[in-house]
Amino acid sequence: MRLDVFALGLIGLLLAACGTEAPQDGSEKKSEQNMPEQEFDWQGHRGARGLLPENTVPAFLLALEYPKISTLELDVAVSKDGKLIVSHEPWFSAHICSDPEGKPLTEEDSEHLLLYELTAEEIRRYDCGSRGNERFPDQKKMKTYKPQLSEVVQAADQRAKEMGRPLPRYNIEIKSQPDWDGLRTPDPETFVTLVWEALNALGIKERTCIQSFDIRPLEVLHRKDPSITVAYLVEELDSLEQNLAKLSFTPTIYSPYYMLVTANMVDALHERGIRIIPWTVNDPENMQALMDLGVDGIITDYPDRIP
Repeated sequence: MRLDVFALGLIGLLLAACGTEAPQDGSEKKSEQNMPEQEFDWQGHRGARGLLPENTVPAFLLALEYPKISTLELDVAVSKDGKLIVSHEPWFSAHICSDPEGKPLTEEDSEHLLLYELTAEEIRRYDCGSRGNERFPDQKKMKTYKPQLSEVVQAADQRAKEMGRPLPRYNIEIKSQPDWDGLRTPDPETFVTLVWEALNALGIKERTCIQSFDIRPLEVLHRKDPSITVAYLVEELDSLEQNLAKLSFTPTIYSPYYMLVTANMVDALHERGIRIIPWTVNDPENMQALMDLGVDGIITDYPDRIP
């Protein structure tokens, strides 16, 4: 997911304050009637980013240690040899990664070390865990790398079986935007095809959601396979109606920045049969407040803080 913007958060607080009163027109009852009863969906953001290096196999396996976590949230980019790499950015972040010799990367390095220009084997040589993350002081440092999607799924499914817990669901974000096409990522059609083929090859299509801020891959995916669960990621201050109008279809899930969520938004989405799962919520009080508003799930960096 994208980084929170302070201005967005402040405005979101005002919006939330304006929309927390329950509607008086009976829409709350309508929402309960229209929405099928489903398990609350706690999602481990990039695995368990607050505790272990993000988007790495150890972080995903740790998330499974928390019984309430039902979904592993992750991001994918594409390597030079067409492999799906689990990474928030389609490059190596100068804030958390080091080169194969252990030297911390610089911002200039990041601009040139694009995953789309490196093979999966070359990507694996970079360390993205030993330095930790200054934004997450509780995160344990460890030498680790950006894995392939297949590696994450195989490891997580195997661990779940060993633990005797249900197999995890996956919430996979396609990282794309128009100015990256052909340079940092494939075009949406190619990107979606790679993801769709991987879901089928791994046998996880029925327990996977595909999300994106970029509506283009969502449109391609829905046209290609309408049966796949789709989440529309939102951080814009446009209204709910304006955002939904950007899509030619109704998404399964609407996933806004959590400070934009209001009671009226929750009810309006439920009336349309759309689930709402906000991102990224790390404070237990905020988690509880959102649960009280009736959201259907929460994405968090800290599975150990779930109420």
